[in-house]
Amino acid sequence: MTTNNQKLLNRAKKIRLLLLDVDGVLTDGRLYYGNNGEELKAFNIQDGLGIKLLQRNGIQVGIITGRSSELLARRASELGIELVIQGREDKLTALGELLDSKHTSYQMEEIAFLGDDLPDVAVIRRVGLGVAVANATSFVIENAHWQTATKGGDGAVRELAEMLLQAQGKLESTHSNYL
Repeated sequence: MTTNNQKLLNRAKKIRLLLLDVDGVLTDGRLYYGNNGEELKAFNIQDGLGIKLLQRNGIQVGIITGRSSELLARRASELGIELVIQGREDKLTALGELLDSKHTSYQMEEIAFLGDDLPDVAVIRRVGLGVAVANATSFVIENAHWQTATKGGDGAVRELAEMLLQAQGKLESTHSNYL
């Protein structure tokens, strides 16, 4: 992914924390229920590697989501994501609580947020880099600094991860580690 928008690149260079919504961002937004009451979610493996690449390059990743799910807790644990806030529709308040906690020391301009729907708009407007997935609602897109070309659950997190690493001059060395 390449971008020539200098203002966007300047925002991306400052990012030290990427916060993610889940349904519609880490997943395709569909909910699957089994006959025995179980809930299923599909997570994109390329998004998972994108998260790992960010972590290896000093960018922390966290989650703020309106729903609560054991599946998400498991996936977050597998990816080493420690900042997880579930069951919070008011994501801006949750972000404020996260920033007030003793576990973080980020300024708003050092935070990016990737979302897809109305509960994400307040955070997208407040952080240093607010991003909408390709299939986000139009109101979210209008309020974001950038929009991925990839849909939620289909690699949007990976696309954003690579954009951040590119802006920070770390993508080429990250890729060369796999040669």
